[in-house]
Amino acid sequence: MRRILLFLVLGAALFQADCAGTTSGSSGNHGSPGTPPPTPPPASITVTVAPNPVTVRAGLTQPFTATVTGSANTSVTWQVNSVTGGAASTGTISSTGVYTAPATLPSPNTVTVQAVSMASSSASGQSAVTLWNPVPVLAAISPTSVTEGAISITVTGSNFVSGAQVMLGGSALTTTFSSSTQLQATGTASTVGTIAVTVMNPNPGSSVSSAVNLQVTSSGGGNPPPPPPPPPPLACSVMQPGQGGSLGGFVPFPADNLWNQDISSAPVDPNSAALIAFIGAGIGLHPDFGSGEYAGSIIGIPYEVVDATQGPVTINFTEYGDESDPGPMPIPLNAPIEGDPNPSGDQHVLVLDNSNCWLYELYNASPSGSAWNAGSAAVWDLTADEQRPYTWTSADAAGLPIFPGLARYDEVAAGAINHALRFTLNSSIAAFTPPASHWAANSTNPNAAPMGMRLRLKANFDISGYSATNQVILAALKKYGMIMADNGSNMYISGAPDARWDNDDLHNLDGVTNQDFDVVEMNPIYTAANIPSGAPPVISSFTASSQSVSAGAAVTLSWTVTGASYLIVSPDIGATRGTSVVVTPSQSTTYTIYATNAFGRTTATVNITVQ
Repeated sequence: MRRILLFLVLGAALFQADCAGTTSGSSGNHGSPGTPPPTPPPASITVTVAPNPVTVRAGLTQPFTATVTGSANTSVTWQVNSVTGGAASTGTISSTGVYTAPATLPSPNTVTVQAVSMASSSASGQSAVTLWNPVPVLAAISPTSVTEGAISITVTGSNFVSGAQVMLGGSALTTTFSSSTQLQATGTASTVGTIAVTVMNPNPGSSVSSAVNLQVTSSGGGNPPPPPPPPPPLACSVMQPGQGGSLGGFVPFPADNLWNQDISSAPVDPNSAALIAFIGAGIGLHPDFGSGEYAGSIIGIPYEVVDATQGPVTINFTEYGDESDPGPMPIPLNAPIEGDPNPSGDQHVLVLDNSNCWLYELYNASPSGSAWNAGSAAVWDLTADEQRPYTWTSADAAGLPIFPGLARYDEVAAGAINHALRFTLNSSIAAFTPPASHWAANSTNPNAAPMGMRLRLKANFDISGYSATNQVILAALKKYGMIMADNGSNMYISGAPDARWDNDDLHNLDGVTNQDFDVVEMNPIYTAANIPSGAPPVISSFTASSQSVSAGAAVTLSWTVTGASYLIVSPDIGATRGTSVVVTPSQSTTYTIYATNAFGRTTATVNITVQ
């Protein structure tokens, strides 16, 4: 029996040793027999979310992007305050990272957007979101005329919040919040005339609506009061009419516009070095403007300033009419064309209206009888931060206005350029960053520029050895930078032709190279995957005071529009502000109102029959 037990014990030991050897061999371990291989450490997965931080107004959307490193699985789950998909009270977020802010602000007015890696739930990134009240939209007031003294008016519109104030001529009326679309206001109208009514939403993110006029009449009877004094002239009235007219110190667009912002202290983009290197080695600045002609054409992009005497002109589209602003436009048939007297290339036409503060820009333009033919056209409100629809072109490839980025001799002579400059690069990718809204990709290299990329001359670059003229240009490149707006020759900066430029002196700028610049941080960058979406304008009504008239009779066209960045009435009128215009049709006409914002365009029509 003992021998049998011993045999069993020895057999079991031999079997166990044989199994251990098999395990060792199958594992590929060449160390000590029976030792398992070391377990490799897990890859470190990180997630970053952009933009971070960011401010979003109630009811609007904000796309986020998540970058996952350390894993081949780059998918993420989006959360708001740790809730997948978010919630109505804090905002919702789609599976693609598009966040929609709640209609009513939570308390506190901050939330956290999170992207959680699907490869490891312990890896996540986040963005701090501050929520602001929406911008109020004032549609109408009732009544539209009151007698001086105690008044009571009803204000209708949208995006009103509790605490909103109705303002009469800039002074607050006692306001009762009825709903997000209606306010009641009482107070005293002590001034006779036409007084602006606005709505101001409170902080956080206090903002003011556009104005609707209230007519205040005298309570004294007898002779009617004298007409109110004319409104003060718009700031752009200082622009001098004529080709290449001086702007007299006027700077297009508000001070907070991205063209006009001081970016001297803005952070450098993390990918700046690679983006600069991709441009090439030692590529010098080239001033694409000057005096005289080169190869039979003027040097630079010309412009003209017109006044109220310039009538509207029809625009016929030959290429991108579906992404253009319709006419008419006050563009003289002899307006200068890029490349004159032998127009070629992009053939831009730029016209500024000093009586109404609009900028009109045409691409690939040529006069045709009593009209203009153009590949595309864009209208810009010089008094506002207008945003064209995302992905729409303009007269420029980046969807930007051209004129604000030109170097002009009148501002150099005054001692300062107070805006960014426009420039071109050979290559660009299918992406854009604000203020751009369109791309024209000719490269897939990730280090090619997105449209709207801004370069800034390094602060330590010594400009003291340059002429006074060039120092003004270089100082602007340090303070405002230059914005990539089109595909073209590398590092070509744009300007307007002027006989006073010294071409030899300008070309001393060739000594400034791309290596002397940084790329200003780009956040956000939009691609086909994250283009912002939202509601186009709403046209509640578009009516005519009479729809059957005799030839030449005056007809008032009136409208109620919400959510529009700018309005165009065609034919006869063109770009306009306010809530009504007067037309005098000579034949039966269909009038169309075009209401446009960053998310698209809405139209409405009204027919007037001429007997």
